[in-house]
Order: sequence, then C-alpha cells, then structure tokens
Amino acid sequence: MSLTAKPDFKEIEKKWQNWWEKNKIYKFNPKSKKPIYSIDTPPPYASADHLHIGHACNYTQFEIISRIKRMQGFNVYFPLCFDNNGLPTEKYVEDKYNIRKGSMKRAEFIKLCRKASKEAEDNYTQRFFKALGHSHDHSLKYTTIDPEAQKVSQTSFIDLYNKNYAYRAEEPVLWCPHCQTALAQAEVEDKERITKLNYIYFELEDGKKIEIATTRPEFLPACVGIFVHPKDKRYKKYIGKKAKVPLFDYYVPIIADEKVNMEFGSGMVMICTFGDSTDIEWWKKHKLPLKICITKDGKLNEKAGKYANLDFKTAREAILDDLAGRNLLIHQEPLEQTVGVCWRCNTAVEFYIAKQWFIKTLNFKKQVIQKARKINWYPKYYLKRLEDWTNNLSWDWIISRQRFYGIPIPVWYCKKCGKEMLPEEKDLPIDPLKDKPKRKCSCGSSNFEPEDDVFDTWMTSSMSPEIASKWLEKPKQFKKLFPISLRPQSHDIIRTWAFYTILKAYLHFNEIPWKDIAISNFVLDQYGKGMSKSKGNAVWVKDLLEKYNADSIRYWVTTVTMGKDMPFKEKDLVRGMKLLIKIWNTARFLEMNLKSKPKKSDLKIEDKWILSRLSQVIEEYDAGIKEYDLSRSRRAVEEFFFSEFCDNYLEIIKHRIYHGDKASKDAAISTFYNILYAVLRMFAPIISHTAEEIYQLVFKKYEKEKSVHITQLPKPQKIDKKAIEQGKLALKYISLLRQWKQKHKIKLGAEVEKATISAPEDLSEIEDILKGTLKIKDLCFKPAKTIKITQ
Repeated sequence: MSLTAKPDFKEIEKKWQNWWEKNKIYKFNPKSKKPIYSIDTPPPYASADHLHIGHACNYTQFEIISRIKRMQGFNVYFPLCFDNNGLPTEKYVEDKYNIRKGSMKRAEFIKLCRKASKEAEDNYTQRFFKALGHSHDHSLKYTTIDPEAQKVSQTSFIDLYNKNYAYRAEEPVLWCPHCQTALAQAEVEDKERITKLNYIYFELEDGKKIEIATTRPEFLPACVGIFVHPKDKRYKKYIGKKAKVPLFDYYVPIIADEKVNMEFGSGMVMICTFGDSTDIEWWKKHKLPLKICITKDGKLNEKAGKYANLDFKTAREAILDDLAGRNLLIHQEPLEQTVGVCWRCNTAVEFYIAKQWFIKTLNFKKQVIQKARKINWYPKYYLKRLEDWTNNLSWDWIISRQRFYGIPIPVWYCKKCGKEMLPEEKDLPIDPLKDKPKRKCSCGSSNFEPEDDVFDTWMTSSMSPEIASKWLEKPKQFKKLFPISLRPQSHDIIRTWAFYTILKAYLHFNEIPWKDIAISNFVLDQYGKGMSKSKGNAVWVKDLLEKYNADSIRYWVTTVTMGKDMPFKEKDLVRGMKLLIKIWNTARFLEMNLKSKPKKSDLKIEDKWILSRLSQVIEEYDAGIKEYDLSRSRRAVEEFFFSEFCDNYLEIIKHRIYHGDKASKDAAISTFYNILYAVLRMFAPIISHTAEEIYQLVFKKYEKEKSVHITQLPKPQKIDKKAIEQGKLALKYISLLRQWKQKHKIKLGAEVEKATISAPEDLSEIEDILKGTLKIKDLCFKPAKTIKITQ
C-alpha cells in the first residue's frame, strides 16, 4: 500500500487507535531495564456527560509528554484513572437523576453512584481518551473508590492517627448548607458580591443607645458580645458595660480588642457564633458562650424565636423590617464584600459546630514549603503560589464529610467509654457501618457505634502517587517508582491536590511525592471567561472531533503555553489541518521517488546545511521538552519543516531528483529521507495517528520498530557552521533571484539562458544551488559593493 492522494484522517485515527490497543504498544514493562518515567495521572471526576476543550488541553498536554518520554527511551508508567468518590460524584448523581441523597436508603444511593460513575468512566475512555489517541496503559487503570484505593486511604489515616497527626474534635467548621457537609479551607473559593451594611441600635443598661454596623442581622440571635478598639476614644467609656441585643432582648458584654477596625462602619462590631473566622478567634480568646442559631440546611433554629425555620435571606428581610418598625434600623449603605462559597455548588458557606476528623497541618507548614522547594516546578513561579497558600493557612485540614458516597473513615466508638477503636491494617479496607471490631475496647466493652462519615475526596486523591504505583499491593515496584517522575495538574488546585500530596508524602515517608510538577492552564472563551456547562460557553470536544479530527486537536494543544490561561482559537485547528496535509503530501513526494532505503552518499552544501539546521532544531526541541514547553518544541519543528525544509530545501533539490546524476540524486533522496523521518518522529507525539500512517506506509519497511511511537527521537549531530552560513547565503540569493524574475515577468519555472549577479559576497560555492533552483543555464558573478542582477 501507498499513501493516498486524499487521506481520510478520521478513518486513519480509528484504525490506529484500535491497532495500538490490540498490540499493547503503550504497555509498561516491569522487567525492562530501561529507565522508568512515571506520571501521576490526574484522575478526572467521573461526573459529566461530555468534556470541553479545556479538559482536552490539560489531559493531552501530559499525554504528549508520555509519548515523548517513550521515544526518548524510557519505560513509561502511565495509568488511566478516575476520581469517582465523594462530593463531586454525589452532586453529579443528584443532578443527573433529580434526587437528593436523603430521599433514598444509603446503600441504594451508593449503588446508584457506582453505576453512574462506571457509565461516565466508560464514556470518557471511549469518547474522549481513546478518541483523542491517548496512550495510557489500561492495565494500570485505577479509580479512587477501588478496594485498593480504599485500602491506601484508610492505611494513610491509621498511620497518621498512630503518629498523633490525625485527631477528632468538636470545632467550628466551614459548612456548606446546600451540600450539608463540612469543607476544608482549600475547598472554599472567594466570590465578590454587593450587600448592605446595616447600622443598628443596641441599648445600654442605662437606656442610652449605641450604633453597631453589620452585614448579617439574621445572626442577632447568636450575638454573644460587642467589640471596640481599646484606643477608640469614642467608645472607651463603654468597655466592661453591657448592651441589649435588639429584638431578642438579652444582654451581652462590651469588650476591647485591638483587632477591631475603627474605620469600618461605626467602629463597634458585634460577635456572633459564628459569622466569620474573626468571630471564632474572639470566641476562643475571650471564652465567650456558644449560641448556634443555624441549622445544617441553612435556616435559623429555635434560638431565633419567631424567625425559626426561615432561610437566611428571608430571615434577614424579616428582621430588618422589624428593626425598622421599632426605629432600631438607623440606615443602610451598599458594601462590596468577598464571601467564601462552596467549590462545587457556589453556595455561601457558614460556620457550624460539629465533631469532625482533622489532620494536623499548621504544625507542618515550614516542612511542606521545604519539600516543595526540592521539586522542580514548571513554570517556576507557581511554587510561590503554593508557598503563599501554605503561609496563609489558618486551619488544620478537616478530612471528614457528612456524605453517603466515599471512602468510609475506619473508626468505631465505644458506647461505654467513648474511646476510638481502629481496625488492624491487615483487615483493610473496612466499612464500620457493615463490619464489626475484632477485639474488645480496653474498657472491656464490646458495644460500638460506627463512624458514618466518609473521607474528604482529597484525603484519597492526595495519595494518588501511592495508589498509582501500588504502594501496598506491590511494595518493590513502589520503591522503584517513588518519587514519581511527573505530576501534571492545573493551577487552581495547587492549594488542594499539590499541597495535600506534598504534605502526605512528608508525613508518611519524609519524602517528596514527585521530581517534577508541570502546571497546566485554563482555556477561556473569546471574552476571557472560564468555560463551563453552566455558563453555556463550553466548546465540546465531541463537536470538534466531528468538524475536524483528533490530530488537529492534538496540534492545537501544543499552541498553548503551559501554565498560561488563554482563549480558545478555532483557527489553530485549521492550522493543524494544514500541517497534516503538508506532511502527508511531502511524504507522498518522497514515496514516489523512493525505490529502496537511500544509501549514504557524498553530500552537497545544501544537504549539509539542512542536516546541520536539523541538528539545531533538535536541540531547540529538546530544550522545550526539558521545560515541559510543548509550544516551544512544536514551533521549532513546524517552522523548520514549512519554511526551510519544504519551501526551500525541497525546491533546491528538485532539479537533482529529476535531472541530476546518480550520486547527486542519491544524496538528495538520502537527505530528504533522513530529514523527513526525523521531523515525523518529532511530530509523532503530537499528530500521533497521521505520523503512524506515514511511518507504516513509507518508513517501516526500512526501519526496525513496528510503530513510530516506539522509535527513538532523533539526536543532534555535529553542526557544520560553514554549511549553515552558505545555506543562509543561498536562501538570500534565491529570494533575490525570484524577485528579479517576477520583476522582469519571467515565470519562476522558466529557464533563463544567462544571468549575472554583482555582489559583495563570494557566491562560487552556491553556484550550483542557484543555477539548479532558478533554472539558469549560465550564471556569472561579479564583485561589487552593492547587489545587482542583470540578464
């Protein structure tokens, strides 16, 4: 078979996707003596029906890296994986089936989550990863709800518990009223909004009134104090006195604290339990009483009196109306405010008192930063983001979640003495709701209460290097793979996935989890907004695959600079299509003139020039790969291929191929072959399907490997600097002669009997190049200070 005149790229892609899978081209070989390159694959949430172009960008960037490393001679460990436990999956199921977790039995809801996750995994695998030509080793596949993942997560917990790094406490925690679960600090995002600052009268014991400014009047039933700055001359006289909470008619103390901002509002602040983190700080510092006025689902409770069972917005309006009716609402003013919202549902978070499990984090901020600095960050400036996040942490990591679906926390509580009971590691994984302790409590009791909370999804995802490399299942393999070579991930989860993974690797092994971390980017819409289904601005991969093909999308991925957000430009896919056609037609031209594998021949100056330039391009390609800068690498090869190789070198050697003697023709064909083969291999990780088809039909008969993707990338050879200078000179005068022909209305393909070039340079060594390329029979040179061409 030979290359067709009009390739059907979509059929080509399907053919090679199936062939790669059948022939296990990308399988990791544990017995190989090659150096290992391992990837801590980001497990996508199995919680969507379709993936947009941003997902394609992030996941294909490091997939291309895996192909490059394979072609650099590494034994690549590249598992396929999915994150299918915890809150994202629950929310997906609730939305997909229009249900709430509390509307059905826990076991039934978990079963539905598993079913929906499996369907999403299969959908992603076939319609996304396989359709884009991804080269995972499917035999290494894992999900974060698999028994082995559960065992790793629970083993991690027990190890941290035994080291006194995990603890249970009743504390104010960040709480999402919609999801009805606790959240870690890292799972809360900032949102800007306009609200009202309300100035309200409180009454002193002597009947005088003082002014308090608050944005949360619905928290009046939880007010436990009023704070003023000790140096505020306006309010010094009130310190130590009491004021009556309006509408609820109980007294609270007026306390001095230097953290009060005298310039905000009236300079007097009410503390409620709890409106914000400052309230918690003051509550603990001043040993104030606890008054919780909210419910888990975002309403006021019985402490709110007649406002009980109202949601926050309704309660706020009712309380403000009543304050105004009693002339206790002085005035209101608009206020720009930053509030924390749940990372999954965008609901404003609250603080709620509950017993929760925590991992000590604040004790290890310094150590996390020290470990992070031992990792190679690409781009480097993202290390600063992790350092800033770590330095600003103010809470230990809360790892328990009040959800149905997730990895169970392996704990029972003795009903007699309340002591915690953990299982033996050999019995993991366990579900305390189903399994019973195998020993009595130290107090002698056999009656236990099971923990019904599950782990935060990051508790498990933070162990992705250990899960992927089979920490518990294959400890010898784990020692070979750990630390993992590369963690690719997006910048928005540096504060969660990167931070927690570094923390865990330190706490468990005093080690870094990976050698390199490469930070990807967001793909934005034309207005600079992030893409999402809810915004209605997502560009779906399935639509682009129908309109273009996988290789054009893979090409587009390399137009993106790693770590820098950028808008999606469909014209870059068109550029990708042009590349596919160009390299296809160039390969056809070689194939038509290739009768056998070219033998080494005496090279002419133009051959030495293009081969030396190839070596320089390979060096630039390699430099880009070293920095995980795919855009730099692709650009170096693409510019060389189009401009120097196709537009110039092939035009220069055509007369040698068609009319040259055998030695000259052999040298031209040999150089043509070697350059195109090198270019094809450098492009292969990007335009994987097209490169495979060309390799199989043009090059395989002369090369030993059964797939282009297990050949070796080209290495730079000795550079002939003189040939490069002569090549530049030839290109300069080829351009000038073409302009001269056009100016004199001579067709570029027409023969010219005679031409004379007056020039300051010595052109004798490039005479044959100029004559053959421009079809000039007799070409004369004259020394001159300025360039002039005459006939």
